[in-house]
Amino acid sequence: MKRLITPVWRAIRGPLQWRVLWFAHAKFMVGVTGIVRDDSGRVLLLRHRMWPPERPWGLPTGYANKGEEFQQTIVREVKEETGLDVKVGRLVNLKSGYRLRIEVAYEALVVGGSLNLDSFEILEARWVTPTDLPDGMQDSHRQLISGTAT
Repeated sequence: MKRLITPVWRAIRGPLQWRVLWFAHAKFMVGVTGIVRDDSGRVLLLRHRMWPPERPWGLPTGYANKGEEFQQTIVREVKEETGLDVKVGRLVNLKSGYRLRIEVAYEALVVGGSLNLDSFEILEARWVTPTDLPDGMQDSHRQLISGTAT
């Protein structure tokens, strides 16, 4: 079978190979989270309108657009949700194993802008120290802040 497939695969190089791969493999959404800090080391937390009422607090997060680099997703999401500008730092977490998504998290530093919340998505924003996290916070985001994410 491999002897038959190999020459055909080599013959269809380029866009047609990509289409075959696209149909044959799983598709995922990519959730991208930013651990946004200020110059004092405080972390930006948001109370999200669309999240469960018992766990509304978490980090800025959103899904990557098609063709968007994950670092740019953080820049875009933070700007859309808060009006703040950030410089993205190192990758701190990459997690797969979900049915329809993967999760990516980066550190980020506020470099400008002014706090102007998107009231459709965000109810409140707070700068907190990593030791003063509120109740009602996503456990996965708590782990990202503490550096214990798995």
